[in-house]
Amino acid sequence: MLDILTRAGCFVAIIVLGYFLKKIGFFKQEDFTILSRITIRITLPAAIITSFGGKEIDLSLLILVLLGLGCGVIYICLGFFTNLHKSKEQRAFDMLNLAGYNIGTFVIPFAQSFLGPMGVIATSLFDTGNAVVCLGGAYSLARMVQEGQGFSLKRLLQSLLRSVPFVCYVIMLGMNLLRISVPGPVMSCAEIIGSANAFMAMLTIGVGFKLEGDRSQISTIVRLILIRYGIGAILAALFYFCLPFELEVRQALVILALSPIGSAVPAFTGELKGNVGLSSALNSISIVISIVIIVSLLMVML
Repeated sequence: MLDILTRAGCFVAIIVLGYFLKKIGFFKQEDFTILSRITIRITLPAAIITSFGGKEIDLSLLILVLLGLGCGVIYICLGFFTNLHKSKEQRAFDMLNLAGYNIGTFVIPFAQSFLGPMGVIATSLFDTGNAVVCLGGAYSLARMVQEGQGFSLKRLLQSLLRSVPFVCYVIMLGMNLLRISVPGPVMSCAEIIGSANAFMAMLTIGVGFKLEGDRSQISTIVRLILIRYGIGAILAALFYFCLPFELEVRQALVILALSPIGSAVPAFTGELKGNVGLSSALNSISIVISIVIIVSLLMVML
């Protein structure tokens, strides 16, 4: 338990460090974009290569890709059906801000540090499906509702193909299923770069952390947080007690079900001309809540 608290405390300390360095002017708000690009396009892909390299994936675990997609669809539907009598703008906001998980820059560092190789692979497979929701699926559906436009499969595919982690997931999964090994020099390089992913991810979260909006929006934040984590708790229980996977995989799924809202959501909210301040506040609050819940669950499960 002490080891878990120590490592979790280090994660929190790095987030606080990033936030503090931004407050004193060491980092500016625009530096968040640079740090995010380094994490998403360099250290995270390296961590993905390391997690898949040299490990054989049981074909039964491919269902986790569908689970990642299905969980996002559940939240999108909740955002739509709980706002049937509200404005289309509110409906679109909830559909977008309830769906998707922050896995690449939040859950994977936890999986790397606290779970074994199978836990990291399970997280990566789940995120492959989750990426479809986070990187364009939820946005396309929310835009369709708000503006009356049709669902754009082309736009979704373009968004996915521009995502380095998603492409890396697909390539590594394909290589694993075809039993194609990653060359030794590539794996060695990926291990060195991937080891920095946890630090970069937590630092990026700290630099990007911000609370905007006003007190009148508190009721909206509370309502969405209750929906998000209420459903998350139900899914976590179902994953842990009902799925026929080994313990390490089920532990990863519990963390995934209770992870924060996707980091790209505020940007997509801005594209819909929605309330970016409210979306950013909701996103940041979900990070704090998820840290507390996940660390507590890790102490119980491990």
